[in-house]
Amino acid sequence: MTENRRHLPAPARPIAAAATDAVTAVRAADAEALDEAAGRLAALDPAQTGLVLGTTVRLLLEDGHPDGLGADDVRTALASAVRSWPDADPQVVLWLLAGALGVLEEDGSPAPKPDALARNAAVLLADLLVDRPIEPWWTAALAEIERSQLND
Repeated sequence: MTENRRHLPAPARPIAAAATDAVTAVRAADAEALDEAAGRLAALDPAQTGLVLGTTVRLLLEDGHPDGLGADDVRTALASAVRSWPDADPQVVLWLLAGALGVLEEDGSPAPKPDALARNAAVLLADLLVDRPIEPWWTAALAEIERSQLND
């Protein structure tokens, strides 16, 4: 564990570690490393993982669109992420975006499999981050989660 993650709550550390490794693998175009990191991420608690990754995606989207996020912006984010990785699944990336933005309509169809969610979340995060480090975003996401839980 790096020194940068010691300040994170214990349940968030393995999520941050696996997701950081997955994003690093996407940036390095290392499919094998992505599969390994996504497998670790997929094995974690899906509710906690989804909350942390979804909040991080939402914060990155909001940061990139300070004047507000519209449908065209979401389409652009979807297209950019899908083009950035050869095996990206547009339906899963769309599912991740909708979930992160709180507009996912549960219609009874099954959610994507955890490994597909993990892999595509890493692709989406890497694309939204561009060349920025991910570590500060974990801190921001966890602060946002804590803030929302205190206000509920």
